[in-house]
Amino acid sequence: MPRPKRGPRLGGSPKHQKHMLRNLAQDLFWEGRITTTVARAKLVRPYAERMITKARTGTLHARRQILAQIEDTEVVTKLFDEVAPRYAERPGGYTRIIRVGPRRGDGAELAIIELV
Repeated sequence: MPRPKRGPRLGGSPKHQKHMLRNLAQDLFWEGRITTTVARAKLVRPYAERMITKARTGTLHARRQILAQIEDTEVVTKLFDEVAPRYAERPGGYTRIIRVGPRRGDGAELAIIELV
């Protein structure tokens, strides 16, 4: 788990930011593509890529480490069975961030983060 940054952070507290990153990564693995703000997309990218790199090993230890962070067993099973084998030959860069434009309500910059 990455150490929450100092100063202003997503959510409010470090614990809330950690939970938000977990949920974003979980949705990304389940759906393959999510729409969120640019700031959240930039923070979830290294977190998700580290999990995919661990899942590529396919060991029981790696599965338990990821289960400690993502509690949904269906998502972890999909990560190990479908997502990780897709990137077996790829050295890194499993995600792509595409900027979409401002959000209608508050004007926040939106982005789509997807698995390549």
